[in-house]
Amino acid sequence: MVQPIPIFIGYDPRERAATNVLIDSLYQHSSMPLAITPLVTPQLEAQGLYTRARNPLQSTAFSFSRFLVPRLMNYRGWAIFMDCDMLCRGDIATLWAERDERYALLCVQHDHIPTETVKFLGETQSAYPKKNWSSLMLFNSERCTALTPEYVNEASGLELHRFHWLAGDHEVGALTHRWNHLVDVQPAPAAVADGGPLLLHWTLGGPWFPDQRTMGGPLAAEWFGARDDAHKLWS
Repeated sequence: MVQPIPIFIGYDPRERAATNVLIDSLYQHSSMPLAITPLVTPQLEAQGLYTRARNPLQSTAFSFSRFLVPRLMNYRGWAIFMDCDMLCRGDIATLWAERDERYALLCVQHDHIPTETVKFLGETQSAYPKKNWSSLMLFNSERCTALTPEYVNEASGLELHRFHWLAGDHEVGALTHRWNHLVDVQPAPAAVADGGPLLLHWTLGGPWFPDQRTMGGPLAAEWFGARDDAHKLWS
């Protein structure tokens, strides 16, 4: 029997629309069954897994809770984490097939140095090495046992996002950039059929925010099209 692909999505109540559209886009393109779990902070708090106070530099509710995914998997098997401000354009089973036991995790290894100091909703834009690497991760849970709830709740943001909990960078495998295209940060992409990105990421804020409805130009229109298609299915 084929087991569903476990996918955990960072959830922020300000981005509910983005989360819903992302989930629908994952289902619409997938050739495999999916088990999708949004990381809702109050639920993690109620289970005693997440106890951190909100950090002023924390731009989303899931900035740190994403690192609880191996614990939620009971440190067994692989799982995907992704930010909610994304749109899937391809079969997530293709990404799932990239699992590689040589690594503790795999991610798209961007060389992104932000030039702005503020991002969506006035949140602080922090610059640090490995920026955006943790926005999409394939966790090899058995090799991520250092990510205990105690560590996740006490470690600094840089220690978590720069993967200081691993033995070294040799434990981090690289994924193709097609699986984490940074909208309005990287050059405008080609269509999927022409080798364009399979996962769009509005890291600076997306069209679900009233003052960013055109973020990404044609890609914003694509997001609204995906939203409207989902509404047809929901109605």
